[in-house]
Amino acid sequence: MNKIRLGVIGCGGMAGAHAQGYKELADQLMVTAVCDVVLERAQAAKEAVGAELAVTDYRDLLEHVDAVLIVLPHDLHYEVGMVCLQAGKHVLMEKPLCNTEQECLELIRTADENNRLLMTAYPVRHWPLVTKMKELIAAKAYGECFQLSIWTEQFTKYDETHWAHSAERLGGGQLFSHGCHYIDIMLWFLGRPVRGLHMGTNFGTPWMEREGTSNVVLEFESGAVGYHFGTWGARGSRLGYSIHAHCTEGMLEMNLAEGKLYAHTNMKAEQANMDTASAAAVLMELEHAGKLTHYELEHFLDCVRTGNRPVTDGPTSLQGLRLIWRLYEAERNHTVADLRGLGLDDDWLAPEAFVAK
Repeated sequence: MNKIRLGVIGCGGMAGAHAQGYKELADQLMVTAVCDVVLERAQAAKEAVGAELAVTDYRDLLEHVDAVLIVLPHDLHYEVGMVCLQAGKHVLMEKPLCNTEQECLELIRTADENNRLLMTAYPVRHWPLVTKMKELIAAKAYGECFQLSIWTEQFTKYDETHWAHSAERLGGGQLFSHGCHYIDIMLWFLGRPVRGLHMGTNFGTPWMEREGTSNVVLEFESGAVGYHFGTWGARGSRLGYSIHAHCTEGMLEMNLAEGKLYAHTNMKAEQANMDTASAAAVLMELEHAGKLTHYELEHFLDCVRTGNRPVTDGPTSLQGLRLIWRLYEAERNHTVADLRGLGLDDDWLAPEAFVAK
């Protein structure tokens, strides 16, 4: 198997999250070049991953790579992504794809015109616990799913000058930057959304220009309801990163901290005695936890080799971002968002899919 030459553009925090993936997939790829505006950081990354080249201008690495991983502030995704695609490179873009709909559309068109791969880095889609959960829900192994709840509790605070505090550079707040992972999961699990609402606040996260804490409720065509609570202001956590799927014959629980997928079943009918006990069984357990980014990287490499479209391609990513933009707009107007036409299998080029920012 010929190894794919990968260039890493941006050597900050998230770039490090992918480092284990390079080792796991050493038989399929080699990181040949790295780039960062801070030369010392690029050189440190070069040594860490065994790259041949460290540069401060991403254009200087393009002739040395087949594909790039772009790990930059969100407002730079469009410019850098366009140059790389036009240079004939496959692009794995750290989420979110871009900060505006027009930028997303132009990247998608450019990728298609140049016959290059454009994939958004949504690692949660590829976590084994999540893919197993999706498989069980789709098979109705525990009946119909009527409620999906997702919690992400973390403390995220950068220094005062960090770009992520800016709503313009981030593209929004916690929901847009991090919640996009879980909007994608809800659409993937539950299908076509009908309506929804968002309530966010930077109370508790005053360093954020926009919301640092986010609550989302979505209703789907099936009648199922989805909920996501995410915060960057947690000073303690019980649920951490958890997904609960309530089904008519039991409840599935993904507990990332434990690296386990549970099935909770045989709960007795409530008789005013508050007995909520049920039987629990471990369906799957991981040997190692963490961000597990090597699964999405392996999918990206496979699509580069085969020409298959990635599961989080441009149109799929855009539908999730459109949903978030509609939620933001409804929040500003104190209304409930109309989310019809934004399912992952809906026509993403339909006129009604386009929304003003």
